[in-house]
Amino acid sequence: MGIPTALESVHAGFPSVAQDYFSGDFSFDTNVIVHPDTSFVVRVAGSSMEGAGIYDGDLLIIDRSLTPQQGDVVIAALDGDLTVKRLLSDTQGNPVLHAENPAYPDIQLYFDESVTLWGVVIGNYHPQCARVYA
Repeated sequence: MGIPTALESVHAGFPSVAQDYFSGDFSFDTNVIVHPDTSFVVRVAGSSMEGAGIYDGDLLIIDRSLTPQQGDVVIAALDGDLTVKRLLSDTQGNPVLHAENPAYPDIQLYFDESVTLWGVVIGNYHPQCARVYA
């Protein structure tokens, strides 16, 4: 099921005259999710990624078909617990899960840990109205 898509972009600077017509329906499945068979949505709990614009309650779109690369925001399973962090390397080239909030420490990844990178975050929905999930 799609939702209506406006013909014009909304201006974030000076306002323009609103156009009262739409170009048709917009479907996230068609326009955002490239690999629907390997994608899923997860809700964020916590504040460790606020510096990346990811907030408590946001919805993340994850693509499991993408190979995580340096700098990607990823979903990782650490001993069975899921977390969202940025994948980086330390000065020795070892992988690190980096929180985008200075109140949280980096997580050094070692070969003896049970770590699985579940997928790459390809999108983030951040509601602008508190009533959305009330």
